[in-house]
Amino acid sequence: MDGGTECSNGTSVTACYESSGPLAVIIIPSLLAVSTVLVVTLIFCSLRKNKQRAQMASAHFTNGQQSIFLNTALGTPKVQAALQSWELPEECVLEGLEFWQTGRYGPICKGLLKKSDGASSVVVVKSLREGPNQPEATEFVEWLAFHATVCKHKNVVQMLYCQTKRLPMYLVLDAHNPGNLLHFLWTLRNKDSSTADPSQDFSERSVFLVAKQVAAGLDYLMSEHRLVHGDVAARNILIGPGLSARVSGLGVAFGERKMDSTIKPRAAEVPIKWQAPERIMMQLNIDRSDVWSFGILLYELITLGSPPYPELEPLSVLPKLQASYRMKRPKDCGGPLYDLMKYCWMWSFKDRPAFSAIMKLLQSSLHFASSKPICVPEVVDMYEYNQKAGLLS
Repeated sequence: MDGGTECSNGTSVTACYESSGPLAVIIIPSLLAVSTVLVVTLIFCSLRKNKQRAQMASAHFTNGQQSIFLNTALGTPKVQAALQSWELPEECVLEGLEFWQTGRYGPICKGLLKKSDGASSVVVVKSLREGPNQPEATEFVEWLAFHATVCKHKNVVQMLYCQTKRLPMYLVLDAHNPGNLLHFLWTLRNKDSSTADPSQDFSERSVFLVAKQVAAGLDYLMSEHRLVHGDVAARNILIGPGLSARVSGLGVAFGERKMDSTIKPRAAEVPIKWQAPERIMMQLNIDRSDVWSFGILLYELITLGSPPYPELEPLSVLPKLQASYRMKRPKDCGGPLYDLMKYCWMWSFKDRPAFSAIMKLLQSSLHFASSKPICVPEVVDMYEYNQKAGLLS
C-alpha cells in the first residue's frame, strides 16, 4: 500500500520506474527511436520515388522532343539516305576538342579522331548551335548532304563523318595539316635560310604545284557539279603534307546552290579585293569570276600571303580596275606566272581562261619556274593585314 501510494502521489518518480522494472526504461525509448527512423525513411523513399518519376517523365519528354526535332530536320528520305553511310561509327571517338572559331551554324572546333585500330587524325568539327531553331537545323542537314555529294575529289576538302541521329549534330572534316594555306604562307616569312629545312623551301615552282591542284579542285566543282566556289582565296585553301592542296570554304557555293534569299547575302561577305568586276557591279557570280579570284590567289602565293592591292582602299579598287589598273609584277614572280595572273584579270569574263586551260598552262610553264626559295622578310601584322585586305568591319 505504501509503495502504491507513493507512486500515485508522485512523490518519488525514481521509485515508480524502479517498481515498473528495468525493461520499461529500455523498451520505451527504443520504440520511440525506431518509429522515428521508420517515418523518416518512408518520407525519404517517397520523395526519392517522386523525383525519379519526374526525371523519367522529363527525359521521356526531352527525348520525344529531340526525336521530333531530328526527324523534321533530316527532311526527305533522299537526304536521310545520302547521310546514312556518313554517320560516325560507335568505335570512333572524338578527343581533345578545342574551340577554334564561330561558324555560320555554331562553334567550330579542332581535335583528334581516334579509330578502333588506334589510328588518329586531326579533324575539324563544325557543329550546330544549341536551341530549337528548326529552319536552321534543316539547313544544317542540307549543308551536310551538300558536302556528302560534293567532297569526292582529292583536291576538295574531305568530309569524314557526320552525326544526325542525336544532338548535337555536327560535321567532321579532315583538317589536312598544317591546314590554312594563308597562315602557312605567313609561317614561311622571315626564316633564316641557313638553318631552315631545305625540304620546306617554298619557291615559284611550289606556287605552280599548289596552284595546279587548286585549279583541279575548282574545275571539278564546275564540271561535275556546276558549282561556282564564290570565295577563292588562300584563306579557303587547305595545305597538307608534300604541299598537297584542297579547296575548302564552300559556304558561298552552298548558298548559291540553294538559291535561297536568306543565304544569298553570304556573297556580300566576300572581300571586294578578291571579287571580279562583274560581281562587284552586278552580283554576277560565274565560273570565270572564280578565275579572276584565282589570279588574286596566285598573287597571295608568290608574295607569301600579302594582301592584294595593298596601296588601295577597298572602295577605290573598282574605279582603278575600270581604268585598266592591274597589280604590278611581284618580286620572285617570273614572266609566265605574271602573264597567267593578267590573263585571269581580263576585264571581260569571256576573255579569261577556263580552269581546264589554266591547269594546262601551269603544267606547260612549270619548267620555267624558279626553284629558289621565296624571301619575304616582313612579318605579318594582323591588324595591318586586315586593314589592307579590307577585312575590318
